[in-house]
Amino acid sequence: MVEIGRHPREGGSMSAPRVAVLAFEGISPFHLAVPSLVWGPEAPAGDMEPWPITVVAAKPGLLATSAGYSIDVSADLGALADADIVVVPWWSDPEAPTPAPVSAALRTAHERGALVVGLCLGVFALADAGILDGRAATTHWKWAETFRRRFPAVELRPEDLYVDEGDVVTGAGATAGIDTCLHLLARRAGQVVANRVARRIVAAPHRPGGQAQFIELPVPAPDEDPLTQVMSWAQSHLDGQHSIDSLAARAHMSRSTFTRSFRARAGTTVHNWLVAQRLARARHLLETTTLGIDAVAAQSGFGTSARLREHFAAALGTTPTRYRVEFSAESRARAAAR
Repeated sequence: MVEIGRHPREGGSMSAPRVAVLAFEGISPFHLAVPSLVWGPEAPAGDMEPWPITVVAAKPGLLATSAGYSIDVSADLGALADADIVVVPWWSDPEAPTPAPVSAALRTAHERGALVVGLCLGVFALADAGILDGRAATTHWKWAETFRRRFPAVELRPEDLYVDEGDVVTGAGATAGIDTCLHLLARRAGQVVANRVARRIVAAPHRPGGQAQFIELPVPAPDEDPLTQVMSWAQSHLDGQHSIDSLAARAHMSRSTFTRSFRARAGTTVHNWLVAQRLARARHLLETTTLGIDAVAAQSGFGTSARLREHFAAALGTTPTRYRVEFSAESRARAAAR
């Protein structure tokens, strides 16, 4: 059993924000530990004043974790009233509504001015509380469609590592929680401090929130649906130029019907979907071939290396060359050999 309780505020300083992290039955220990890993105390003393962190639960006491051991949480939801930052690091079931007392406590904390943070599936709890309505957010890419279905009032950006809306910050799956917490540390204490902490925990010092989660885009299963057939055909002919009108004609639909049906199916516009597919093709070519950047741009449909670099910078926060260095098969082999 691991006992988790309230940490005293270090030295009485008012500069370090008070953090409350929500735990629940079946919590993932990794996700629960991420805020403490980045913001909490370390021994010997490190490069920052630790932020006081309190783990809270709707029902204090022993909570089983997904790893098979239990943690003892002494603080209840009332502790959120004293927190400057409230973090929901995970949620066990993206289909299950958040309990009403938890949603109410999150809303109250947000309304009084606390920064509310959702990490991975914890973003579902923020959306259940209504905090994300009319805002942009991200979550684990695997549950993006479930999130869209349950929360249509939220602008979901599943390709982003984290989305900072000022008083609400959401992070994507698993290790993106570390990026989110480092981003918030930099926002509060400066990039130099965040970089020092990143080096200590052996993490990238800064990955921009707009950087993609580097997920593979699924290929639609072929069937008799003309829209799906057009999407599959376009994926096989990304080196060509495709207009909405030409794709609509191939699907035997009017332009308006095609664009409406496409958005309902893909959750985005035709243009954005094509750009995402071209980026996926370019990433694949950069990872698995030695083609020059010009050839990669041509085969992925961007046409020129300048346009390829422009889209890589906008969507991934990096360059094609840097991406190849980090993610090529040769790079992975070198990393595995270390």
